[in-house]
Amino acid sequence: MYRDHTKVIQIGDRKIGGGNPVLIQSMTNTHTEDVEATVSQILRLEKAGCEIIRCTVPTLEAAKALAEIKKQIHIPLVADIHFDYKMAIAAMENGADKIRINPGNIGSIDRVKAVVDVAKERNIPIRVGVNSGSLEKDLVEKYGGVTAKGIVESALDKVRIIEDLGYDNLVISIKSSDVLMCVAAHEELVKHTKYPLHVGITESGTITSGNIKSSIGLGIILHQGIGDTIRVSLTGDPVEEVKSAKLILRTLGLRKGGIEVVSCPTCGRTRIDLIGLANEVEKMVADIPLDLKVAVMGCVVNGPGEAKEADIGIAGGIGEGLLIKKGEIVKKVPEDQLLSVLRDELLNWGN
Repeated sequence: MYRDHTKVIQIGDRKIGGGNPVLIQSMTNTHTEDVEATVSQILRLEKAGCEIIRCTVPTLEAAKALAEIKKQIHIPLVADIHFDYKMAIAAMENGADKIRINPGNIGSIDRVKAVVDVAKERNIPIRVGVNSGSLEKDLVEKYGGVTAKGIVESALDKVRIIEDLGYDNLVISIKSSDVLMCVAAHEELVKHTKYPLHVGITESGTITSGNIKSSIGLGIILHQGIGDTIRVSLTGDPVEEVKSAKLILRTLGLRKGGIEVVSCPTCGRTRIDLIGLANEVEKMVADIPLDLKVAVMGCVVNGPGEAKEADIGIAGGIGEGLLIKKGEIVKKVPEDQLLSVLRDELLNWGN
């Protein structure tokens, strides 16, 4: 496992790398200057399971807002900087736990040094971010287009700039919207560095397409033992990013806890609103702190058998359904009571 051997980096009160658990990140889509809206969104993300949050810092007002935001949240705060080195310095002075920069966008080496000097003084990690969409022209020409090797070379060049300035409190992030290129880049990068990696498929798309692309890309990368923090980038409510990230980690066996809902795809035997019921069950169990598998099945013919691997389940019939535990039928329940009976069972689990 590559992640077992990466350098340990402290971000606020969290540690990544060196075999520490893979942490879930997201990014606010509010105006950072709007403290109330930004804090409100971060608190929602915390509740959903977000463990590190990133905010864009395009203005001095946004940088100053970080100080007030930090007072009201409970997870490490990362400042996202694009071009202005002064914003990176201001963000750190206002309490950012980590900054994300691309040294190539910051400008002269003197400007990069000014940022690194403040980070060094405060021991603040720097995430070096490189995106395939902004790959340098010389590397595009060298490799005959945007390639995984070009992305890796660009990232390592940026890392060396900061290392040459005497700082190695670093995290690397390389992203591409091309899933297989992103996978290949990470497979190449781990051969050349011991820094922890933040992994994501950038500009992955809407809730549906973004989830599919992120699940495939992150699944392949994480399963190889690569990656120390992740973000599922979606065009939508950031809370959806966190939900998806949790499910990806749980599916890969990298995280335990939380109720997993499994449901059948429906067929002609289904005599119940299984689609609606399964969605209701998924919402209902979100706030129940158990490590269980719950099955939602569409018929009483195969339901009990298919639910054997689940801890508890329900199977629909005509106007009624079955409550099932470990594949054994416990009792019949009127259709309109299935959800409430299941919730009561879960809330009293183990009693």
